[in-house]
Amino acid sequence: MPEDAQLPQGLIGPNAILQLLPVLDQATGREGRDRLLAQAGRRTADYILAHRIPQPAQRLLKHLPAPVAAWALSRAIATHAWTFAGSGQFHRDSPWRFAIANNPLVRGENSSTPRCHWHAAVFGHLYATLVHPSCRCVETECAAQTGNGPCRFTLFRVA
Repeated sequence: MPEDAQLPQGLIGPNAILQLLPVLDQATGREGRDRLLAQAGRRTADYILAHRIPQPAQRLLKHLPAPVAAWALSRAIATHAWTFAGSGQFHRDSPWRFAIANNPLVRGENSSTPRCHWHAAVFGHLYATLVHPSCRCVETECAAQTGNGPCRFTLFRVA
C-alpha cells in the first residue's frame, strides 16, 4: 500500500487483539480473561445489532419462524465471516453449526476446556435477539483442546 494511501477509519488489525490476550491472562488469570471475553462478545453483538444489521431486517428476522430466521442469520454471518474469524477460515456447517479453522484467538494455545468464549457470546446473543430468546451457543470443540482442527460452535434452543 502506498505511504500516502489512507485506510478507512475505525479499523483495527486482529494482531492488536491477539496481543491483549496474554496481558489479560497475566492481569486476571485465564478464568478472568474468559469472563471478560464473554462480556466483550456480548457487546460486540450489541454493536452489530446497533450498527450493522438494519432495523427492518431485524424486525423481519424476529417475526420469522426460528428455523427460517436461523437460516437467514447464518447466511449473513457467513457473508461477513471476516468479522468473526479474522485470518481464520469460517465455515457454515448448517444454520445451527459453525466452524472456524485456524482460529487466531486460540492459535498456539493448549487447554482442557473450550477457550472461544468471545465467539460463543457473539453468536449466542445474535441468535437470542434475532432468532429466538431461548437460543444459546456452545463451543463443542476447540482447537486449543485438540491442537489442530477447527473450533466448532453449536446453537440450540433451550426448553
